[in-house]
Amino acid sequence: MGRVKPGDIEAAAHQVAARPQARPCPPPPKSWFPWLVPVFFMANVATFVYSMYVNNCPEKTGADRCVFNSYLGRFSFQPLSENPLFGPSPTTPGEETCGAGREEWRLVSCIWLHAGAIHLIANMLSLLFIGVRLEQEFGFLRIGLLYVISGFGGSLLSALHLQKSISVGASGALFGLLGAMLSELFMNWTIYANKCAALMTLMFVVVLNLAVGFLPHVDSSAHIGGFLSGFLLGFILLVRPQYGYVSRKYIPPGYDGKRVKSKHKWYQYLLWVAALIVNNCNYLTC
Repeated sequence: MGRVKPGDIEAAAHQVAARPQARPCPPPPKSWFPWLVPVFFMANVATFVYSMYVNNCPEKTGADRCVFNSYLGRFSFQPLSENPLFGPSPTTPGEETCGAGREEWRLVSCIWLHAGAIHLIANMLSLLFIGVRLEQEFGFLRIGLLYVISGFGGSLLSALHLQKSISVGASGALFGLLGAMLSELFMNWTIYANKCAALMTLMFVVVLNLAVGFLPHVDSSAHIGGFLSGFLLGFILLVRPQYGYVSRKYIPPGYDGKRVKSKHKWYQYLLWVAALIVNNCNYLTC
């Protein structure tokens, strides 16, 4: 066997040292089990069933005038001339207009009520379609806060616009989820591969849903209030690390710490602070 010269050993060691270090890979992001959004779904359905029970159309209106009285009995709907959405009377406890006697609690309770079965079905399909995916990505706590606070923001703007009443329904909270999806896209821009396609798709959905608010008998102020609240809250609650970030606990020993990316981009911090200030100012002034 031939001898290895000292110079050859030094050259080999220099080549190993000069070889670029492999970038450490973090584990895949955790996927949350979505349980809160289904609970919200059941709460909305249960509240509607209870409002129909309290409404008791056959006793208050007359069995011959109620819709589907032979099948639903006490839970039958009001005449379509009174409520075309297949629901209770507007004077049913819980469904009546708000504002008398400074009943501030109605700003929260009204997001769990619906004017009719059509209203309920449309909102609940949207809740499951949007909310489940968001809860899987961000967890129940952040999405729960986002849903309730956005719903409150929609009710607040509705009350300011209508003065003596507010509308019922989860639309404000659902528009808050849409607004949060848009701000989340801007906030976490670096992690999206096809940025333009994601932005255009989401903008189309947002504009289409906002346009529905201008139809007759639809309270667009609740939609706008919920959307703006959710848009601002998305910058605060839905922040994710930038693309390529690796937590310190997944970095192997000896890896060059200077090559590790910071957790967030500078603009993420700026948007977070700006959204926090604007959101607080909006609620305090109202």
